[in-house]
Amino acid sequence: MAPITVDELHRFHKKDRNVFSCLVIKLGRNPAQSLLVMALWLWLENSGFPNVISKLVVLLDTQINDLANEAETCLKWLELENSPIPNGGVLPQTSTLIHTQISLQLFTQKRFTAIAGIKTILNKICARIFTDILQNILGSTCTTTSPPSLLTPFTVPGFPHPLFGTFTIPPINYEALDLSDPRIWENKRPSDDVTDDDKTMFLTFSRGFPVTEEEVRNLFTSTYGDCIKILNMGCTDTRDQVLFATMVLNTVETVDQILDGKQIAKFRVNGKHIWTRKYERREYISSPMGGSRT
Repeated sequence: MAPITVDELHRFHKKDRNVFSCLVIKLGRNPAQSLLVMALWLWLENSGFPNVISKLVVLLDTQINDLANEAETCLKWLELENSPIPNGGVLPQTSTLIHTQISLQLFTQKRFTAIAGIKTILNKICARIFTDILQNILGSTCTTTSPPSLLTPFTVPGFPHPLFGTFTIPPINYEALDLSDPRIWENKRPSDDVTDDDKTMFLTFSRGFPVTEEEVRNLFTSTYGDCIKILNMGCTDTRDQVLFATMVLNTVETVDQILDGKQIAKFRVNGKHIWTRKYERREYISSPMGGSRT
């Protein structure tokens, strides 16, 4: 079978495109923020809140604008850590839309799952289906009749984003798949398509209380099941004690389960403390977090 054409892709995503056009053309909202808003709404659709876009597309422009403002509040909230939720954090417009009460607590509890999912949707879906709309409003010289892999790359002001990273037109590693390709029908969630960095925890141990690899594995697998992909115990200090480790998990959802909405989670194994937080690459070149704690 022939690859899916751009026209076919646009027809399939007609409702998504109508909502995005409303945001950036009718309402004149910022293109970069509108891309993130669309990615957030599409992530919600993949997180147990079906038909978000179908419900949006029949609303008045003013209602869509109000909902986009709430979505931007959620996006800003994802950039914060350890901040108290204001007044319960209820999102009234979004709650009415999905007929379920939803609050900022969802984005606290699923912070890293949401960030990973939004990044994937942004670059795997939005970068494919909104190209011509972005071209029209940004004045890009790229064409829209050629396959996306042949488009002249252009950037959207506002990217790279400090939390959600880059947004590339055309998409990185674009493949023009045809309808017979089984990868089209894979039942994957956006948060499944992430890097190991997105699924990595940084662990630190108290000096004077050595923790073994076996103890670390038993601690997390006894609570979260078969969750560990790779466990790297760090270098020993002068007393032959490992003070930190990195742990790559099988899913980013487990990161959120371990942290439970906190920046740092504390565990105890055989009377010894383990502190864990989301891995950041810079931690490899800085002092191990909490290495001197007792």
